[in-house]
Amino acid sequence: MGLRTLATLIVLIAMMLLLACASNPTHLPPLRSSATIDLQRYMGAWHVIGRIDYFGERGDFASEDVYSLDKDGNVDTVYRYRKGFDANSPVKTLKSVGLVQPESGNAYWRIRFFGLFKADYLILEVADDYTWALIGQPSRKLGWIFGREAVMPDALYAQLLDKMRGYGYDTSKLLRVAQVPEQVGKPGFHE
Repeated sequence: MGLRTLATLIVLIAMMLLLACASNPTHLPPLRSSATIDLQRYMGAWHVIGRIDYFGERGDFASEDVYSLDKDGNVDTVYRYRKGFDANSPVKTLKSVGLVQPESGNAYWRIRFFGLFKADYLILEVADDYTWALIGQPSRKLGWIFGREAVMPDALYAQLLDKMRGYGYDTSKLLRVAQVPEQVGKPGFHE
């Protein structure tokens, strides 16, 4: 190995270490859930009320996950969304499967997209009446606030942001998702 190759390798390793440290600036341990989820009650439609922005959902409006149990105990998921509220923005869908992990109280799923890609899905907390849920990932890079109703009162949303903060999330990264046209352009909602 030449000196130039070794120097390049050292720079790349240093950059990777810096990025790893920057991805969890608070140096918190991986997120875990102590929730016990009744899967039958959890099934159905959940509106995405708030989320951390990322490429997979960027620009989505009126988004929701619709869950149903399959015969094997996995969770079939249909993600429905629009790119706007006008007539030229039809509802689109994306399907995935949630593999409920053993001994997790049904709170930890491995989501499989297109049969190839996997992602962590961690139900942090759910309301006693299953009207809202907080979803995260062990790395805290992604997070969601779900509601059964399309429109969530501001006071409840603020309480749920506090709960997310308690799980170690930087809630300034959470954006509200416009579920109805009247929410578009309001403060705190994504563009």
